[in-house]
Parts: sequence; C-alpha cells; structure tokens
Amino acid sequence: MIQGRTLRRGLLSTVTAAVLTAGLVGVAPTAVAADARSKQWYLDAMKAEEAWKTSTGAGIKVAVIDSGVNPSTASLKGKVLKGLDVAEAKGDETDDYRGHGTTMAELIVGSGAGGGLKGLAPDAKVIPYRVSDTELQNNQRVNAFDMEEAIRAAADSDAQIINISFASEYYSSDVRKAVKYAQQKGKLLFAGAGNSGDKDNKPQYPASYPEAIAVAATTKDGEWAKYSQHGDYVDLAAPGSEIPGWCDEKFKSYCATEGTSNATAIASASAALIWSAHPDWTGNQVLRVMLDSAARGDDWEPGTLSRYLGHGVVRPNAHLTRGVGKPGDPGISPLTNEKVGGEPGSSGSSPSGDASAAPSVSASASGSPQAPETDPSADAVVAGSSKSTDDGSPLGLIIGGAAAVVVVAGVAFVLVRRRRTA
Repeated sequence: MIQGRTLRRGLLSTVTAAVLTAGLVGVAPTAVAADARSKQWYLDAMKAEEAWKTSTGAGIKVAVIDSGVNPSTASLKGKVLKGLDVAEAKGDETDDYRGHGTTMAELIVGSGAGGGLKGLAPDAKVIPYRVSDTELQNNQRVNAFDMEEAIRAAADSDAQIINISFASEYYSSDVRKAVKYAQQKGKLLFAGAGNSGDKDNKPQYPASYPEAIAVAATTKDGEWAKYSQHGDYVDLAAPGSEIPGWCDEKFKSYCATEGTSNATAIASASAALIWSAHPDWTGNQVLRVMLDSAARGDDWEPGTLSRYLGHGVVRPNAHLTRGVGKPGDPGISPLTNEKVGGEPGSSGSSPSGDASAAPSVSASASGSPQAPETDPSADAVVAGSSKSTDDGSPLGLIIGGAAAVVVVAGVAFVLVRRRRTA
C-alpha cells in the first residue's frame, strides 16, 4: 500500500460540455450571475427556499480541504474565515490554483451576489485548508503530509463540518488515523465517493474509511450517476450533475461540471442547515437525522442500504419543515456504532450571523445490498427518475465525471490531464 507520504490525490469534479457563460466571458458579473443561478436546478429540486425559512446555516463553520478558496469572489465576500495553507506551495490558502475549492465553498455558503453561486447554506462560513493535487505535486515542491495535517488541523478548529472533495485510490494509515481523530472530536467529515464508477470503480479514500461519510452522486434526471463510484462504503447521495462551477483559477466564467465533488459540498451544506437549526446537537445526531430523512423510492425495502446511494439522497428540507428523522443517542456514531463525538453542543455553536433495463428505484435495484457492481446500468440505483419524494421534490441529485471537455467560443478541446474525482 502507498502511505500518505506519497499519496497522490485528485479533484472530485470535472468540467463537462459547455461553458455556462460562453460569450459572456469578460461581461459584467450581473449577466453571468443570472445565467449561473438559473443553472442551479438542484436548489429548486431540494426546495431550498422553503428550507431557508427555517435555517440558513448561521453559526456553522465548514472546513473546506481543497485547492484553496478565493475569498474575493462576489459570492464569498465576508464568508471565508482565516484558514491554513497546508500544501506549502506558492501562495497561500486564498490562492486557489484550480478554482475547484472556491466552487465547493460557493456551493456550500455562496451568497449568489455579483455572478456567484447561491450556496445551500448561505449564512454558514468556510475555513479553507489548501492541499495539493497530482498536477501541483508534479510541478512544485509541496508538503507530502498535507492531507493528514489538513484533516487534523480542521478537527482542532471550531469548524463543525469538514468537506473533502479530493480522492485517492491509495489507502493511507496516516490519513485514516486523521479521519478517525476528526470523528472522535465530534466533526462530520464528508468525502466524495469517486468518479470512476463506470470504469475501474476502485474504492477511493478518504471516502472509504469507516469514519468518513462517503457521498455518491445522482443526475439532473434523478438517476444514479454512472460515473459515481459504488460499494458498501457509500453512505449518502446528493446532487452532482450539470452544476455550475468555476472553469479555472482565473475566475472569469462558470462551466457545467459533474462529479461527486459537487455532491459532497451539497451534503456538507445540508448538514450545516440541520446543525444550525439544532445547535445543541452533536454531529452524531445531525448525521443520524440526515440518514433517516434521506430520500428513498417507495419500494425501497426498509432496513436495507444501497451500494449506489447508501441510505438515500440528502433531503434537509424533509427534516427542517416536517421533522422527518430522529436524532437519537448523542454519543454514538450512526456510521460505526462507536461512542465518539463528545457532549451535546460540543461541536455546534449558537446561530449567529458571524464571520430496470432503465434505472429505477426499487428494492432490488436500489435497496439491495447485493446489487451487482459489474453492470450498474442493469441494476442501477436511482435517486428518483420518475418518482418523487413525499414533498414532491425529485429524489435524484448528484455529480461525477471522467474526461473533461470545455467549449469556449464554439471551439471544443479535451483536457490533457485527467484528475481523480470523487
């Protein structure tokens, strides 16, 4: 096994198809904003406006372990707290060398102002921890221990939630220990399941560690995304496909993206909404409610888990507006059934404004732990498709991807480098 000191990791979402603002690059931010927000289909599907009447994520901090977070985008002004550059490359944690970390931050807490994305938990805050991806490691001298150090630093911070939209196929005992440390500190650590589900489908880390909450992806049509990795380690699913994100580190335009990166950010934001509404809960209770209230098909056999969607698709509105899901024991992790996480409220803070051939949901397709991994198209678990939840919203929401294609000014080109996505 390759240990953490030689770990290569990649971003979990990829650019796919057209630039959303094609023809608008360099145009006033307001023009970009209107187009980008109109592409955030999942906010309507998740009934975000209704959820925001109860909670907007105030008082919650989310550690974003990624390529850095640019605090100067219109959507993130005033929402990014002091973080840490763990990569030790050129620049600091505010220098996003891909645009990926900034996208994740906006998906979580963005205000939607001036051309930016509207986050699912717009009143939460983010703390950036910059780590390196494969390309940066190949081009610059970086800290070989950055991932494990970033996780430990985030665990020791006052962030309640840790978002990791990075992944590697290599197990690392050091990173595993860091993830376990974060859980013991009462943090909820969400990680992308990976984007090679339609290829080798190798388990990805840190998502595959028992203490991490592995997030899979669904498509805009409400189906399990075929690129989204699957296995018995998947815990939840969330929207991922056709979601706008920054095209690159220049922050001039948004592109349509797909990947479990997006799904992970949306799951983290969902946790922020619930935790903000219940600041005295522990992370165990927040997660248990997320698992209990996740969307499942009508014929999903009770008590079973899906190798494709885990407990189902995140649905914070179901709890916030109708009380679906029970918090249960504050000291027992619903993931490992171990006593972790401290006392109620130890990780939370009071809300404040501060800084069949066709996939379909069924017991055999989505609920059965025996669903085959070899041909997901035959027994794919779907997060909705033609079905809907009891509040009328589609079940499916998520992203994942492989090859990246960008279309600029009508000219298409394939990106040479292919990064692992979760």
